Amino acid sequence: MEKRKETAVVYRQQPIADDVYDMWIETSLAREAKAGQFISVFTRDRSTLLPRPISICETDRENERLRIVYRVAGKGTTEFSDYRAGNKIDILGTLGNGFPTEKAAGKRVFLMGGGIGIPPMLQLAKDITENSEVCIILGYRNSQLFLSEDLSQYGTAYISTEDGSVGVRGNVLDVIEKNGLSADIIYACGPLPMLRAIKKYAKEAEIPAYISLEEKMACGVGACLGCVAKTSMVDHHSHVKNSRICTDGPVYLAEDVEI
Repeated sequence: MEKRKETAVVYRQQPIADDVYDMWIETSLAREAKAGQFISVFTRDRSTLLPRPISICETDRENERLRIVYRVAGKGTTEFSDYRAGNKIDILGTLGNGFPTEKAAGKRVFLMGGGIGIPPMLQLAKDITENSEVCIILGYRNSQLFLSEDLSQYGTAYISTEDGSVGVRGNVLDVIEKNGLSADIIYACGPLPMLRAIKKYAKEAEIPAYISLEEKMACGVGACLGCVAKTSMVDHHSHVKNSRICTDGPVYLAEDVEI
């Protein structure tokens, strides 16, 4: 799939939690976007050289629209939060490998999202729910359960919160233990401590886990080697056991990557 830069148009945007924004973009990239991929979004301020990588939350291929859900974390995302319908927005995509959805067919699946790692789970849920038994496990800081209603349309949704305000107090693995849940395969995205714990759980349970790594990126196209993860395989670009998350990932079989 060829990466390309294009000028898209904001279809609509709204805040859905503290510092979390939900934006639909009109773009032809929607026709080919896969669950687990991301786009790089450029700022209008040309003194800010690097685009911001933001995961794809949902696609509307028929109307050529992409949905991104992001947290305001700095100058670039603060600018994006001010965009309104009709504003133009430069993007590069689609980037990354995406989740291997074919491996979920006929299986019981855990979709596990934590914090701003929750958005990629929505398109993934849409893609696999017809042929899989989906159990959705979401981890939040507090009672601001963004996207939980969207996701609950595609499977049984369980919630954990750090402060105990909703669902199970604790993390996504506490949900599994408390409810006696099991699965044949895991797809996950979230902060590194969560992914480390999922990798350990998957190894002990002897089930495959595909994890999407959240990482700060520079170029987004594999040229700068600014986002690397140690892996069990030799990278053909650097010839060492490193992998460029922006191109070889962000999705990896958990046992193949050191985190």
